[in-house]
Amino acid sequence: MAPTYTGWQIRIPHFLALVIIATMVWSYINPADRTVWWAEMVPIMAIFAGLAATYSKFRFSNTSYVLMSVLLILHTIGAHYTFANVPFAWVTDTFGFERNHYDRIAHFTVGFYAYPAAELLVRKQWARPACAMFFGLFFIMAVAAAYELIEWQFAVIEGGNAGIEFLGSQGDIWDAQKDILADTLGALFALALFANSRWARQRVE
Repeated sequence: MAPTYTGWQIRIPHFLALVIIATMVWSYINPADRTVWWAEMVPIMAIFAGLAATYSKFRFSNTSYVLMSVLLILHTIGAHYTFANVPFAWVTDTFGFERNHYDRIAHFTVGFYAYPAAELLVRKQWARPACAMFFGLFFIMAVAAAYELIEWQFAVIEGGNAGIEFLGSQGDIWDAQKDILADTLGALFALALFANSRWARQRVE
């Protein structure tokens, strides 16, 4: 069953797309490190292009589009500054953190993609809600682990400051594990929302 929207609700995905494009344009202008910018933005542009290309064939719910947009916007901002250097001092100072945790928040929003993953499976009738939710969780955990491997290899191959900035560990030897945990917690949050959605509560026709 496809979601039905009227009035301004129909335009929410289009508005989000405009915000994302505007953020990408701003991010591209004089970034802190052009090499890091491209490394960070290639997967983001691929996700955005994929969502735009499939919009007419499969329209996710507005909730899914909002959740997916959060990561695209936050990651694009991080690509501009590099994640370790995003102006986030007010949070660091307020809570007495020893490092910039903007990257942790961005990783948390990676988990939001568990919601559209589960929604897709249920609406296509490829899985029941419970199974779809487990798939969404494991999908995010797998992506999180794979991305940490990509970061590692980029840092090894590129080396220098670009490698350090892309890795973004800020001296934390457990950075990869904490990033994966953040992704997983984000997925659990998103799936809690999904469990209370129409897709989980009613039989898909």
